[in-house]
Amino acid sequence: MSNTVKSMGLVGLGMVAGVALTVQVSAWAQKGEASPLPLDELRQLADVFGLIKSDYVVPVEDKKLLSDAIGGMVAALDPHSVYLDQKSYREMRESVQGKFVGVGIEVAAEDGYVKIVSPIEDSPAYRAGIKAGDLITRIDNVPVKGLSIDEAIKKMRGKPGSKVTLTIARRGEDRPWVVPVTREEIRVLSVKAKMVEPGYAWVRISQFQEATLDELATKTAALYAENPNIKGLVLDLRNDPGGLLPGAIGVSSAFLPKEELIVSTKGQLPSSNQLFYGRREFYAPRGADPLATLPAALKTVPMVVLVNGGSASASEIVAGALQDYKRAIVMGSQTFGKGSVQTLRPLSADTAIKLTTARYYTPKGRPIQATGIVPDVKVEETAEGDGLNALRVREVDLQRHLAGENEKPATPAKEARDSAEQKQRALALLKNRKPLELGGKDDFQLAQALNHFKGLPVKAASAEAADATPPAPKELPGSEIKPPELKGSKK
Repeated sequence: MSNTVKSMGLVGLGMVAGVALTVQVSAWAQKGEASPLPLDELRQLADVFGLIKSDYVVPVEDKKLLSDAIGGMVAALDPHSVYLDQKSYREMRESVQGKFVGVGIEVAAEDGYVKIVSPIEDSPAYRAGIKAGDLITRIDNVPVKGLSIDEAIKKMRGKPGSKVTLTIARRGEDRPWVVPVTREEIRVLSVKAKMVEPGYAWVRISQFQEATLDELATKTAALYAENPNIKGLVLDLRNDPGGLLPGAIGVSSAFLPKEELIVSTKGQLPSSNQLFYGRREFYAPRGADPLATLPAALKTVPMVVLVNGGSASASEIVAGALQDYKRAIVMGSQTFGKGSVQTLRPLSADTAIKLTTARYYTPKGRPIQATGIVPDVKVEETAEGDGLNALRVREVDLQRHLAGENEKPATPAKEARDSAEQKQRALALLKNRKPLELGGKDDFQLAQALNHFKGLPVKAASAEAADATPPAPKELPGSEIKPPELKGSKK
């Protein structure tokens, strides 16, 4: 699948998909005695800097050389560590607030082009008629082929009111069409909620933002005000790339008994070894408690959590916690496997590095990194197969990814063969299929969740697909959830 979906994000989002951020105010962490600097290598770096300044074909600014050197050093560590220059830092801060300037599309890279995963409702792209499945072949007449997904996204960003021209190729049409789109500030609500059938509620979290807990409280309270006898609730985390860690802790706490362990982290620094409980200090240390007004029934209502290969980081924390406590049945397909902590270390007032500092573990101590969360009941995306989910790249497919504790080395020949076969099957199924509307009447996985509530047969994945992932964890009778052993950690 190396040429299919390489990464996903919202145009203008400015945040790597599947990142759960822990914001730090210090420039860097001090670790007892500092390691001695490698003077020979630093001299070599200075020599290279001097050679470029004196011999390169055109003059290069000092600031650019140093910024690029920092960026390359950090990016070589793993796919989620990154240097944030002034623009990237500003965009990241905007993204966690649920707003950005762009055209309003969720995109993925496929075979060198930018594929529309979904237009955001009422966004400029949505109003321009751009649809899921369309391919962007040119941006302002510049070919997309050969650009990274991040480079393509940057070209679609800009100031509010400015225009960008997209060349769109659509399956079934002979010629591409050119559409000018005016950029706007896009505000994304992270929580949707509705009754999908009498007695059954659907709550969707698209990303964990600063306002997610407030939105969850408001919308679930409204559901219960109109439907006080809800018999089952589906928490939909499909295609949720993650977001802020406090949001994941708070959402888990909304459905679990008070003060349960939600997630733990382990890293090199003592400060990276932490236990996070369902207490206000971990999900809302300032202001009013957003969970104080939640309906009490949320603690006991029967639940199904829907996940897929696009569920990452913060959404995996929530799914793993609810699964460990047997609070919900996790249904769908194996999640992305982004179980590493990115800590923001400011370098100046407007630059920073986002550095991987620890791994996440579920309450039972199961590692999330590279493995992800395996559903209790594997259900494919459609009745015919796993659709777009079969084309997704997971954490283990990313170059330089942080190895998982339970990760098994892949056999290159078999991996390539399986990827090619999966891609061909998925493309054949998708050829004439309408884009999936999550929470809609044709949502196959949601229908299976409702069948589970009603005691009806659930159409699980085929035996071949089910064998592709390890079985969901089983809890032995009488076993208890115990916090993992962490040095210096206190409840």
